[in-house]
Amino acid sequence: MLAIAAGGGLVHVSGVTHPSLGGTVAAHHPAPGPDTVYRVASMTKSFTAAALLQLRDRGRLGFDDPVADHVPELAGLTGPTADSPAVTVRRLASMAGGLASDDPWADRLLDADDALMDALFRSGATFATTPGTAFVYSNYGYAMLGRVITAVTGRPFQEHITAELLEPLGLTGTGWVAPPPSGGLGGVAPACWVVDGQLVAEPVLADGGFAAMGGLWSTAADIARWAGWLADAFPARNDPDDPVLSRASRREMQQVVTAWPPQITTDDVGATRVLAGGYGYGLNVAVDSRLGFMVQHSGGLPGYGSNMRWLPDRGVAAVALANLRYAPARHLTLDALDLLAGAGVIPDRPGPVPVPPELAGAAEALVALLNRWEGARAAELFAFNVDLDEPLERRRQQAAERLAAHGALEVRQVTALNRAEADVEVVDRRGRPLTLSLMLSGEAGRRIQWYELGDPSPPAGADVAGP
Repeated sequence: MLAIAAGGGLVHVSGVTHPSLGGTVAAHHPAPGPDTVYRVASMTKSFTAAALLQLRDRGRLGFDDPVADHVPELAGLTGPTADSPAVTVRRLASMAGGLASDDPWADRLLDADDALMDALFRSGATFATTPGTAFVYSNYGYAMLGRVITAVTGRPFQEHITAELLEPLGLTGTGWVAPPPSGGLGGVAPACWVVDGQLVAEPVLADGGFAAMGGLWSTAADIARWAGWLADAFPARNDPDDPVLSRASRREMQQVVTAWPPQITTDDVGATRVLAGGYGYGLNVAVDSRLGFMVQHSGGLPGYGSNMRWLPDRGVAAVALANLRYAPARHLTLDALDLLAGAGVIPDRPGPVPVPPELAGAAEALVALLNRWEGARAAELFAFNVDLDEPLERRRQQAAERLAAHGALEVRQVTALNRAEADVEVVDRRGRPLTLSLMLSGEAGRRIQWYELGDPSPPAGADVAGP
């Protein structure tokens, strides 16, 4: 099934079944809806990462803590080379722990009990790379992080994530145990796989020690709400913050910590797509050549496949959930967002950055100085390097020559590139536009460290040599 969310709520939900496959699974179970429950597999990692950030923000752990500091059973966890650094919370959370990629093996360990987990931890691990040197996706690493949460909080990580994230955010359709089957649209989608063209029931593992990497059950409605809450961390602003997890920490989840190699693909009609980015905390983060800033994570287990994907700058999210072994749901969400963008129904790109008053004031003060140069005003407005880069006396002469030739300048619009840089639309006495750019310095006091003023452009069709 596919759900599209925008403006804080679901705007489209479509679910289908495939009775033509036949087999041992009931062929005519109801079509899924927004409250149908699926196991969302590795999308769980974003919840585990958010819980770790909560604990860090509350002073309960450090992201640069070696995991062995919290889990004694991991004392023997050392990298493959003599110069390997410690395996830390940060490295595991960002897929830089160096542990071997392990989907087939880890997926069969969701229900591992404490004794098995202790034995695994004490036995060490197989490393693909030295910690901190490359992106390698590891479920085992997130299983270790689940134990870290348990050790720090004194309660099972499942209980902690439920109490600190699911319940405060109202994610009532999300949990660690599937609800009982029902015939309604809010029931559980049965786990399936296809064998020789037949749809066959897939055994489902219970909740256990590996569940921090992929054990949650959820719905399209809840995942869309989760994605919206994470995306709402952008842009940074002065609004009241969220006590569950700050916007700053949610933004941190959605920033590249460990880069993965750029991906270049070509579709059936020859169009190229470039994706560059990496792993944040529990989330993949990228800049997509077609869609821009994009955050996503897939989930896959025997019986289920899922993906959540959103464009924080564009206010839209897509969620795909399927009850088929390792269903490649990531293609469905990407195709859906491509279609929406192509149809022009979502904003093309982020709107303009709000102009801070200090930046607007600096632009006005600079134009006023260029119109009427005064040494004291220049000394107050500029950082010390401006005179070194080009003497103020020379700048004064240039301003006087421009004033004589073109008259006083007037600010029409200030466009902020960020909180310290701006492009300023100005016109001369004939109404001809000039380009003015400026940058504030890094010191307190908001002084200008650099500016550049271009010559006026003649209006279209004008005689360049004329008066």
